[in-house]
Amino acid sequence: MAAFSNYLQNKLIDWLLRGQSYTPPTTVYVGLFTTDDNAANNSGVEVSGGSYARVSVSSALANWAGTQSTGSTSVSSGTSGTTSNNNVLTFPAPTAAWGSIQGIGIFDAATAGNLLFYAPLTTAKTVNNGDPAPTFPAAALALSIV
Repeated sequence: MAAFSNYLQNKLIDWLLRGQSYTPPTTVYVGLFTTDDNAANNSGVEVSGGSYARVSVSSALANWAGTQSTGSTSVSSGTSGTTSNNNVLTFPAPTAAWGSIQGIGIFDAATAGNLLFYAPLTTAKTVNNGDPAPTFPAAALALSIV
């Protein structure tokens, strides 16, 4: 299960309770880490080289499930506090070894930017040169606000 970064925690508290403006990103970018990340911004080691790029996902009902059920494209009305990807997320095919992927991060930019969520993978996955493009099947990437 993914958790908020310190950056996003601060932005949401300031927006919700302190009257500060916050404009959420219209697109988020899923990245892969070779070390576990934590709440500090960009403290994990992200994959680089070998055709690696973050995967962009538009912030839309069609792309992220409502809290009431996996795959839902309706406005959230459930009690789980959890969403997940509605579509397969596919990274570029590696042209060099990416190493052992330990976790994911969701950012507000294609490169650099602010870390929004982070999560360890349930099982690490080694990605080598020539492997098929890594993917997350629909509903495999769960984000929860609890």
